[in-house]
Amino acid sequence: MGTDAETIHALLDLNPPPFVAGEFASEQPQHAVRLTRGYWIDKYEVTNRAYRDFVEGGGYTNRMYWSAEGWEWLQAQLVDMLPLYCQGNLDENPVGCVTWFEAEAYATWRGGRLPTEAEWEYAARGPESREYPWGDVFDPGLCNVVDSKKLLPAGDYPGGASWVGALDMAGNVMEWVQDWLGPYSSGAVEDPTGPATGRVKVEKGGWWGANMFVARSAYRHFEDPPGYQNSHIGFRIVTMMP
Repeated sequence: MGTDAETIHALLDLNPPPFVAGEFASEQPQHAVRLTRGYWIDKYEVTNRAYRDFVEGGGYTNRMYWSAEGWEWLQAQLVDMLPLYCQGNLDENPVGCVTWFEAEAYATWRGGRLPTEAEWEYAARGPESREYPWGDVFDPGLCNVVDSKKLLPAGDYPGGASWVGALDMAGNVMEWVQDWLGPYSSGAVEDPTGPATGRVKVEKGGWWGANMFVARSAYRHFEDPPGYQNSHIGFRIVTMMP
């Protein structure tokens, strides 16, 4: 996981935006991680059509799907206004404008959970730790990122699939993962889950209208608390193998 110093120096030579360059330190040190349990990760980002099943199935009224913190957040909202209307979003597009709490509740409803950062990054990079899901060289034709004006249907870039066949891991929406943002361990880590507490949740993957630097699989977005909503943020789900 993470990025080595040599690669970061090369990226800095390309003059990334200051908000990106300032976060490279959080990708260090690059370190080995061991995942001990098999898991399935969604091929597609969760779509509006899929999310509507959760809404129509009582997702916003059934306490059993929500964590204590998520339920507390929900009680302060106008539930009839959720999920937030998001950019005229279409059924086949990834759902956006959902908080981490809503993504967590949907995952519980579906019998899964949000991936850990390590699980997400492994599904995106593979054992070779590729810089992008498809390889080590950025290709704007393989992801909905650079110069994009809107969300596109999930899976519209099959050439950008990761080594396991997961689509849109470099673009369309960036994705909530389970972990609080915090520093890596410098040693080998087994099944890491991030800090026990924190202020913001990690988001992975690039987003429409962004740049090549944030489309890298090691990039860790750094600013959004679990109650934040934005048309650039969605999610996908992990289910564990028996």
